[in-house]
Amino acid sequence: MRKINTTTKTNKKNISELPTRKELLLKSLQNKKEAQAYLQASLNAYQQDDNKEALLLALRNLAQAQGGMTSIAKKANMNREALYRTLSSRGNPTLTNFGKILGALGFQLVAKLS
Repeated sequence: MRKINTTTKTNKKNISELPTRKELLLKSLQNKKEAQAYLQASLNAYQQDDNKEALLLALRNLAQAQGGMTSIAKKANMNREALYRTLSSRGNPTLTNFGKILGALGFQLVAKLS
């Protein structure tokens, strides 16, 4: 009687080869609809609990996903260092810079009734 091999080859990856959460997030934020939902959620959270650091982190993630900080800085007519400082956890962007960054990311400020 012949023994049947029941094992199958699987494509196992080393855990270090798997994408990180950050890599998965940045990949998803390349999609404009995903990016819009992410930005809206961070703006809503900011309005609820005044968590500026979370909003700035969201903008940093969006900038990284949408072409990188250098590209977004150019589109926003800012230098790269100023963009990094503005979006750091201690950043405090002016309304002008906030509008420039949103525009560079392909978004605009909109007023909505609550």
